[in-house]
Amino acid sequence: MTKANVGFIGLGLMGQGMATNVVRKGWPLAVMAHRNRAPVEALLAEGATEVKTPREMAERSDIIVLCVTGSPEVLSVVEGADGIAAAGKPLTIVDCSTSDPSVTLKLAEDLAGKDVTLLDAPLSRTPADAAAGTLDVMVGGADDDVRRVWPVLECFAGRIVHTGPTGTGHTMKLLNNFLAMGYAALYSEALMLGQKAGLTPQVFDSVIRGGRMDCPFYQTFFRWVLERDPNAHKFAIRNAFKDMSYLAAFANASGAANPIGAAVRNSFAQAVGTGHGEDYVPMLSDFIAEANGIK
Repeated sequence: MTKANVGFIGLGLMGQGMATNVVRKGWPLAVMAHRNRAPVEALLAEGATEVKTPREMAERSDIIVLCVTGSPEVLSVVEGADGIAAAGKPLTIVDCSTSDPSVTLKLAEDLAGKDVTLLDAPLSRTPADAAAGTLDVMVGGADDDVRRVWPVLECFAGRIVHTGPTGTGHTMKLLNNFLAMGYAALYSEALMLGQKAGLTPQVFDSVIRGGRMDCPFYQTFFRWVLERDPNAHKFAIRNAFKDMSYLAAFANASGAANPIGAAVRNSFAQAVGTGHGEDYVPMLSDFIAEANGIK
């Protein structure tokens, strides 16, 4: 079977591992540099080719995977003067970013008139899983369109869930991140209160680990708390704040009250506002402790 030509935009912490799996599994791959050339050079050594603009990538590709920060970045690479849509040819875009579902739906509608299909396929798990090809992917789109890109998703996914029509993937991702960032905020506050009572993180962990409240997210979070491993969970606090802001916008548009979501968002907002946006999510525990007089 002839494999489709794949393009990949967004070679960051997640994207480089994903793209490496695509090219290693035999798909013709085009990549593009942003600020850091190191991932591009690594992928060229694996057999990828380099293009200079999203438009040039679209001219060469049947499927383009995006793994950028959020909706503004997606719009920039799709709709810009040298964007994907400017190529004026049929293709499929797979947006693996964590984007605003309302923006995704509007963009999908606009692109459909240009014979471009947009699918939302956001990710769960970590950069280590991206490199190992074991990410969770939640993909929204029509059945035939999802079937067409499924073999590409399998290159970097250990589990794929078809969530429904376009937009449902990004909505499910916001709910997934709400749970994860909610846990991060809870762990941070609980640790702080424990410290106030003289309970060390080690004692806290000895009670939680292996019990009903243990989970893989807890374990990566506590690799920072206990071992100070900076690579335990490489997801920036500013991105957590962005995702919780998308969730707030979704709740507002739905006419729903989400007081817990607002509280979680504010935990990250305070950290970003005091200069901790580039720290990783487990480091929220340090910020919450310091804000309450604990070093």
